[in-house]
Amino acid sequence: MQIKSEADCRYDILSLGEVMLRLDPGEGRIHTTRELRVWEGGGEYNVARGLRRCFGLRGAVVTALADNPVGRLVEDCILQGGVDASLIRWVPYDGTGRTVRNGLNFTERGFGLRGAVGCSDRGNTAVSQLRQGDIDWEYIFGTLGVRWFHTGGIFSALSETTPEVAIEALKCAKKYGTITSYDLNYRPSLWKGIGGVERAREVNREIAKYVDVMLGNEEDFTAALGFEVEGADEKLTTLPVDGFKKMIDTVVKAYPNFTAVATTLRNVRSATVNDWGAILWQGGEFYQAVQRDGLEILDRVGGGDSFASGLIYGLMELQDPALAVNYGAAHGALAMTTPGDTSMATLAEVKKVVGGAGARVER
Repeated sequence: MQIKSEADCRYDILSLGEVMLRLDPGEGRIHTTRELRVWEGGGEYNVARGLRRCFGLRGAVVTALADNPVGRLVEDCILQGGVDASLIRWVPYDGTGRTVRNGLNFTERGFGLRGAVGCSDRGNTAVSQLRQGDIDWEYIFGTLGVRWFHTGGIFSALSETTPEVAIEALKCAKKYGTITSYDLNYRPSLWKGIGGVERAREVNREIAKYVDVMLGNEEDFTAALGFEVEGADEKLTTLPVDGFKKMIDTVVKAYPNFTAVATTLRNVRSATVNDWGAILWQGGEFYQAVQRDGLEILDRVGGGDSFASGLIYGLMELQDPALAVNYGAAHGALAMTTPGDTSMATLAEVKKVVGGAGARVER
């Protein structure tokens, strides 16, 4: 994997995707709460933020926001996360949201046998209206310089035009030697109104042609690309590692442009106890992270995104696939111990977990 020099690029990581305002009832429920805590989050953005805040890399996000106080609140959250917001496309607000608005995401964490619940309010958002030509990718990749570009299936599901924007960006990134990654992140709620699984596969199979590093879980590869995991039942009550490896072998044969493929392994015992692991394929070899059975979860949202950021750090900075998949799994596990979509972990904590340290009090 040929990574561009730091000296030749303004950004180590650039993400393309929607950044929503997450409204969190904490330990309560959406439909009964009287208080909501505010976070920012988005599948693609979370990766850049994790690489900036936990791993110290230079990150930026390309998105679009309606220029009103809610949009400026999202911007303020982005800035607090250390991510460069200068590439945001600001769209004039019409006063009521008839033509453009900002996305809201109500998320409750779940507990025990009650699963987490998400309720998105993101129709007609500024970023969903992006079209080819709206973003000057030549300037971003050719003049500013980017070492790694990341986008995903959530952005691509927002409208009929967003897949075209993703492909436009991916092509330009590859033109200038930027590594590209894509997290399939299949969300049935996003696709059901625009063609469902069939449309998701059509879109993602085309986008996959321009991707170097493909990420996802078992549902993502099955629903978004059409590859089955042998031995996986509907609820994935077991983690058939050999089945995942066979599936990845098939994926790589179908897309020889992939230089790496990674998948998380998650068995949901309850909303607050998961088995958690990951597999990475690179250069014809498989690398498996330490399996963590019975991992206690506070807030599972963003765990996969934090896995992606840890993995990317390992591939980009450490050049070690075995360490990369373990950094990803450790960072994802740590992210799920805190509230909100984004990581609150530190690099020292990730290294500690990778090294096998326990959770004793530090004084």
